[in-house]
Amino acid sequence: MKKLKFLILILIGIISYSCQDDPWEDIESGDWNNERSIISIKFQNQVGQPVIERINEETGQIELSINGDAVEDLSSINLTELVLSYGATSNIKEGESLNFENSDNTAVLTVTSQNGKKRDYTIKVNSFSETILGRYEIDKLVLYGGTGPEYGGGAVLDLTSKPWIWPETQGPQAELDNYLVFELGGITAEGNTYGTVTNYAGPDETYADFQFVLDPVTDVNNFYRKIPKGEAEWMRDYNTGTITFTFTDGRTTTGTIESAGTVDLGNGLSKTIENMAFVFNLNGTDDWDNIYSDFDKFVKRPRRYWIEVTKTE
Repeated sequence: MKKLKFLILILIGIISYSCQDDPWEDIESGDWNNERSIISIKFQNQVGQPVIERINEETGQIELSINGDAVEDLSSINLTELVLSYGATSNIKEGESLNFENSDNTAVLTVTSQNGKKRDYTIKVNSFSETILGRYEIDKLVLYGGTGPEYGGGAVLDLTSKPWIWPETQGPQAELDNYLVFELGGITAEGNTYGTVTNYAGPDETYADFQFVLDPVTDVNNFYRKIPKGEAEWMRDYNTGTITFTFTDGRTTTGTIESAGTVDLGNGLSKTIENMAFVFNLNGTDDWDNIYSDFDKFVKRPRRYWIEVTKTE
């Protein structure tokens, strides 16, 4: 009797399983896949990364910048890269173009999921012009340095405020008649701008040689020669907000571009930029044996460095 009950249960299980839908059927057919998102997108002469937002199931929006100096108009902007969610397709493919030449500089791209659901992305293009281009006069060289600023060891100092610690004719003062000229070379595949920068020596035809001449005499050009002499290369990364200078020997320095304003450095210290500055974080090391000294601030524990400039052209 027990064997009969057991066989009946097995038979019921087999019949019940055979009546169920195939669990792999939806996967094989794609009916499960409603994804219709844009993962990444890039157009010719695009600068920086786009902002992609899915508003709801039917709509989304994208905002990006196109280098206006490199295109005659926005009527035919080539799509160079498009990555969609798994199984999705688009009405515009890589190598094709969109027309953004209208009152609000927008175009629509439609993404369709594997099971046929659609989402329309409105793409808005902003015209971009590289703001770094032009001529700049060097105004000031300013340092924040010192071991133990919480104990009064830190200070914000103009490099020219202590002429006795530098060479007599090639101290920081020699830089203050210099001027910089930035020219555009192009845009990388990642959407970053690059070009050449020429650091002209000015009327005195002299560049600073950053040598600390007190005891011990120390070459500190690694801290303060951040913008190369003569002609060099620059690259502006719009994803990290940095600018990198490449010297002729391949060495690089990386900083940021900051506009007028005041930054709080803590411990009662601050720095005010009058117009604009190239700002570099310095990698000095604490020297508690020489705290409060010029040697500590300028040589051992420099922290941040501002090359203040004014754009004249």
